[in-house]
Amino acid sequence: MARYPEIEPYDHGMLDVGDGNRVHWETSGNPRGKPAVVLHGGPGSSAGPNLRRYFDPAAYRIVLLDQRGAGRSTPPASDHATDMSVNTTAHLMADLERLRTHLGIERWLVWGVSWGSVLGLRYAQTHPGVVSELVLTGVATGSNAEVGLLTRGLGTVFPEAHERFLAALPADERDGNLAAAYNRLLESPDPQVRERAAQAWTDWETAMIPAPPGSVARFQDPVFRMGFARTVTHYWGNDHFLGDGGDDDQEVVLRDAHLLKGIPGTLVQGSLDFGNLLGIVWRLHHAWPDSELTIVDEAGHDAGDVGDDVLVAATDRYARRGG
Repeated sequence: MARYPEIEPYDHGMLDVGDGNRVHWETSGNPRGKPAVVLHGGPGSSAGPNLRRYFDPAAYRIVLLDQRGAGRSTPPASDHATDMSVNTTAHLMADLERLRTHLGIERWLVWGVSWGSVLGLRYAQTHPGVVSELVLTGVATGSNAEVGLLTRGLGTVFPEAHERFLAALPADERDGNLAAAYNRLLESPDPQVRERAAQAWTDWETAMIPAPPGSVARFQDPVFRMGFARTVTHYWGNDHFLGDGGDDDQEVVLRDAHLLKGIPGTLVQGSLDFGNLLGIVWRLHHAWPDSELTIVDEAGHDAGDVGDDVLVAATDRYARRGG
């Protein structure tokens, strides 16, 4: 089962969400169809047109948005003057609510990839009445254990790349929270310091998580690279803004999995996704009885063509449930 053909949006706009931020959104498919909102990864990536293709355009009203500071939303995180203190998980969830209200939508299916799955899960836990279903891939929960694995634990798997990753930091910053240490460099008043840090961060990202060619190419763009690195380290260095910051073993999304009761969910995960080393998606699935889990053999963070088939089958099935 292939993804649906490419389509163009029938409407789009810039929504003022406060704090000087304007969020870019677009809608495609059937204006009277079942509403679905797509949450992109990163944080700090953007909503690309291929994400529309996971939905039957005759059955869905497909909403894409670029989260604060990302993609076509303004002001961009790549601009050093942009205030990142008003870019947190709580702000992004409030933006979703503003957009839902703006579009006159009562409930919508939430589709998320990677960081988008963290945001989608927390949004559903805190706003369960407006989420009809969840479809998530490259699943993560934003726990400190996941950040620790991706910034330090995988150093034994990719020692040469990790050595370069550490070498880009001051010697006295290499034993603590590496994401926070990088974020301090990315907030430096010196543009050369910021650029070197953005390059080193994205070099490590591509070393540990092999990405599709298009994603790697985006990291060659210094503007995208800066915005992405600044946003990721801002979130990863601050517990994804999920808890009170006082618990090193923080697992807020897993702890609150019971709040997803009654919301049907589909989880699609590559067997070689490094997040599986922590058993995160398995634990989430077993704590959420209304979820179904598909593990795609020999696939990584991107579950590939087989994963795409499962994701499309899920949205097709949920379309038949109505709103």
